[in-house]
Amino acid sequence: MSGAPLKDADLTAVPANLPVPEDDGACDHVRGLKVPSIPLASTDGRTVDLRAGQGISIVFFYPMTGRPGVALPEGWDQIPGARGCSPQACSYKDRYGKLTELGASAIYGVSAQDTDYQAEAHRRLHLPYPLLSDCSLQLARALQLPTFKVPEVGELIKRLTLVIRDAEIVEVLYPIFPSNSDAEKVASFLEQQRARGSNDKVAL
Repeated sequence: MSGAPLKDADLTAVPANLPVPEDDGACDHVRGLKVPSIPLASTDGRTVDLRAGQGISIVFFYPMTGRPGVALPEGWDQIPGARGCSPQACSYKDRYGKLTELGASAIYGVSAQDTDYQAEAHRRLHLPYPLLSDCSLQLARALQLPTFKVPEVGELIKRLTLVIRDAEIVEVLYPIFPSNSDAEKVASFLEQQRARGSNDKVAL
C-alpha cells in the first residue's frame, strides 16, 4: 500500500483526471447468457443464487471499496476504471427508489472481497441493498468476466453491470466511467424498455 490514509470524503468522491477505461470487448459475449447457479454469501446473512432470482435483478461488479484510514494500493488511481467503487455503490443508494419503481426486484453489488470486508462498507455507506462476495471468483470465471491483478491485493473483478431478467442477462454495461454514472445509465435502460412495452411492466 502507498500514499496517505484515506478519509471518508476521499472515498465517496470521484477524483478528477482519472484514466478512462477503453472497451476491450471483454464483455461482448455476456449478453444473452444464463446466470449460473452459484451461491454467494451476502452482507445480509443470506446466501444468494442469482440463477434463482425472479423478475429484474441489477448486479454491479466492482473491484474493491477502500477504507477510511487505509491507503489505496500503489498505483491504484493509474489503473483505468479502478477508482470509484464507493461512489458507484452510493449512486445505487441514491437511485434505489427510482430503480425499484422501474421494475428492479433486486439490486446487488459484487466484488472479490470477503463478506466481513464488504460488511464494513455496507454499514458505513448505509446501503439499502446487499453486497455479495465472489471471493473465489467462481461466478466471474463461469461468466468469463474481465479481471485484473494488483500486487498485495490479488485478482479483482473489473467494473461492469449486468441487468438480469429471470436468470438471463439482457444487458451489460462495460466499461463504466465515471463510476457514479452507472445507476443512472441502468435507469435510462429500464425507462427505454418500459417505453417499448404496452403496459407498466418492463418488457425486456
